[in-house]
Amino acid sequence: MHRLLTGPLSVEHLTIPIANLPVHLQGTKIVQLSDLHYDGVRLSEQMLADAIAASNRVQPDLVVLTGDYITYEPEPIYPLVQRLKHLQSRYGTYAVLGNHDLYYPNARNLVTQALTGIGVRVLWNEVAYPLGSELALVGLPDFWSKQFNPASVLDELEPQLPRIVLSHQPDSAQILQQWRVDLQLSGHTHGGQIILPLLGPLPAWQNTVRRLIPKPLRPWIPYMEDRCNHVVRHWEWSRGLHRIGQNLLYTNPGLGTYYPGRLCCPPEVTVFTLKEC
Repeated sequence: MHRLLTGPLSVEHLTIPIANLPVHLQGTKIVQLSDLHYDGVRLSEQMLADAIAASNRVQPDLVVLTGDYITYEPEPIYPLVQRLKHLQSRYGTYAVLGNHDLYYPNARNLVTQALTGIGVRVLWNEVAYPLGSELALVGLPDFWSKQFNPASVLDELEPQLPRIVLSHQPDSAQILQQWRVDLQLSGHTHGGQIILPLLGPLPAWQNTVRRLIPKPLRPWIPYMEDRCNHVVRHWEWSRGLHRIGQNLLYTNPGLGTYYPGRLCCPPEVTVFTLKEC
């Protein structure tokens, strides 16, 4: 998409309080990138280069990628990883897959192998400890995947152990309330792409607006199709930081986009700084 549609890149900085965070992990910086949809159309080379440069400038301890590297065919993952290999961090890059990464036959294997080939560890119902044994990093399959199984990982963690969970779809936060999640990092929604002033994401208002539009015109107007209802249930969680029960959820609006592009919803690189609460 053209820069005039996507808007300029936004770099957001947030400080996240985590109970029982060890002293030596206070000030840890984690960068999140999400929803690249790299195919030469939905994410420009310049936007991707700007995002990688923005991440490198903050000298993060860890980079996390929260899914949807491709859109349909898996082949674009190969040129994408040649660009992602320039991401820099002290303790590496970790990733989970999104629904688009599972769409085509064998896409999961191809995307995983390509990311692994540049040193990115892809987590699939797994826990890793890149920052040491006192902070767990949990990675889950896409929420729509039959293999989404948070209990298999979270039930094994000691309750007092701080943890960050990577889960592509923010709707999973509803289920994840059963466990301690100090910070869930998600994407998937693209922030709604079109933000209505004072009202929020256009898709959140889809049903209300659609009733005012004659049926023959609906297929020609963005977000007025029935399938938009299936993208996410909780559009109120479609971007930014949210408290879900006792847990924190951050939904990154992503870098890539779809037609008709973004309005008042810039692509984002998110920088989290951890502190003890």
